[in-house]
Amino acid sequence: MKFLIIRFSSIGDIVLTSPVVRCLKQQVVGAEVHYLTKENYRGLVSANPYIGKVQVLGSSWDLMMHQLRYEDYDYIIDLHHNLRTLRIKRALHSAKHVSFNKLNIQKWLLTAFGINRLPAIHIVDRYLHTLKGLNVVNDGKGLDYFIPEKDKVQAKDLPLSHLFGFIGIVIGAALNTKKLPVHKLQQLCAGIDYPVLLLGGPEDHTAGEQIAATDPVKIYNACGKFSLHESADLVHRSKIIITHDTGLMHIAAACQKPVISVWGNTIPAFGMAPYYGDKSVKQYISEVTDLRCRPCSKIGYQKCPKGHFKCMEWQDMDKLGRMIKSLL
Repeated sequence: MKFLIIRFSSIGDIVLTSPVVRCLKQQVVGAEVHYLTKENYRGLVSANPYIGKVQVLGSSWDLMMHQLRYEDYDYIIDLHHNLRTLRIKRALHSAKHVSFNKLNIQKWLLTAFGINRLPAIHIVDRYLHTLKGLNVVNDGKGLDYFIPEKDKVQAKDLPLSHLFGFIGIVIGAALNTKKLPVHKLQQLCAGIDYPVLLLGGPEDHTAGEQIAATDPVKIYNACGKFSLHESADLVHRSKIIITHDTGLMHIAAACQKPVISVWGNTIPAFGMAPYYGDKSVKQYISEVTDLRCRPCSKIGYQKCPKGHFKCMEWQDMDKLGRMIKSLL
């Protein structure tokens, strides 16, 4: 059977679909698995050995549909479930299809009125639930992330002080209400008696410089200096990862790294906490509980809607430091 899995974005969501790819390939005899995503996320899945072909949502919808029709899929597994995927499923009407339930109403009730009707189930298991008709079950092996050999970081690209181990701190996130302010990150780093490597994209480089300036020997600012695969390799090399609710958090879980996840306007109850399957890996969750305004969004904002940003400003850096010491 030929399967098409659809997930357009983003980094974390795509990594979280990796058990679906693996379980489908390994548990359905003769399964050929293709994956449809956006062009800028192609590299996330192209190294996955369980995927036979990567299809791309690019600039030409007609070209994409021509390529999809040519493949003559037997089954479409829609893990994105929006209007564009509906168009695809209607166009490929000869293929059977199943769709992921995004629970948007339940999330709206929680963010708008504080009424929690979300099931206590991780999103990975909800993704896998779409395969129940194929008798595919969770194998308990957690997430996958495959780093091509050519993208592994060379020793010469790291300072000597960090070659024998470091703590990785992911300072970035897609939206500001998911990120600790710079002064909180400076406070956190000041309390760590171990080499620290800051991870993030080019947009985080300036903040990384401000944090690293507090101790240029102990703290190395890697933000914007490495590709996603290279950053994933640095995550793999780290002793532990401290991270916001972001894609590198899920990559760290795929690498079986102990994680301290720091939550601002979003909450682990959305089903997106670090996921290890049946493997026992120690992790901590840091969040400010009992704030009536939290969660204020299922995704996030560029600035706190209330103006006080208590969900991050009230994070206890001393407590975070104790978490780090216990993991080390």
